[in-house]
Amino acid sequence: MEQMAFKGWPRVEMMTADGVKRGIAPLIISASRATDIPAFYGDWFMRRLQAGYVCWRNPFHAACPQYVSLSAIRAVVFWTKNSEPFENELEKLDRRNLCYYFLFTVNDYEKEGLEPGVPLLEKRIDTFRRLSNLLGRPRVIWRYDPILLSAELDVGEHLRRIRRIGEQLHGCTAKLVFSLADVESYRSVPRKLSHHGFRWRNFTLEDRETLAIGLTKLCDELGLELATCAEDPGFTDL
Repeated sequence: MEQMAFKGWPRVEMMTADGVKRGIAPLIISASRATDIPAFYGDWFMRRLQAGYVCWRNPFHAACPQYVSLSAIRAVVFWTKNSEPFENELEKLDRRNLCYYFLFTVNDYEKEGLEPGVPLLEKRIDTFRRLSNLLGRPRVIWRYDPILLSAELDVGEHLRRIRRIGEQLHGCTAKLVFSLADVESYRSVPRKLSHHGFRWRNFTLEDRETLAIGLTKLCDELGLELATCAEDPGFTDL
């Protein structure tokens, strides 16, 4: 199973705390879609970078750990909703001549309370702008995702919120990435949303068309490239 999951990836032997292990040696590291490493685990990441390897456990196959050598990496993609705790580490990454950029999610679900663990929207926007000043606009990509709908939170309201954020991030990023919430694709998500009191609904074709037209217009005005994440390719044909 391990061989199939990483078929074709370079493999190396590495010295670990558990002895010599054989693992993969990727060129690009995604850090990480599973958790917010810059916000909560920046110290851990730097320690692993110094050690030269990571032991990764697939949550669906935890009994089969995958060792990942960091010796060959050329670039790191950081996913975050709050880069501020990690800012002091950027100079260390630069000294390593390591290429990196950020996918920075800035949503506005403050009224709905759907992101209780993130700083206030105003603070996140300030952090985004500061990171862009440090790295340059091409290296800080804005994500607004996932987009959730309810009777009270429709596409029009999302477009208004996205515009408000986009106007404040103008000049600080070159790209906006969005995705639609696939609520029914995950067994626990509908239950959690219902427990929270959020009465979600699916996207209609009209919703998708309105969103695509609105975001295209907004990005044209703000000079942003627009992209989807993990969406049906047909979305671009609307």
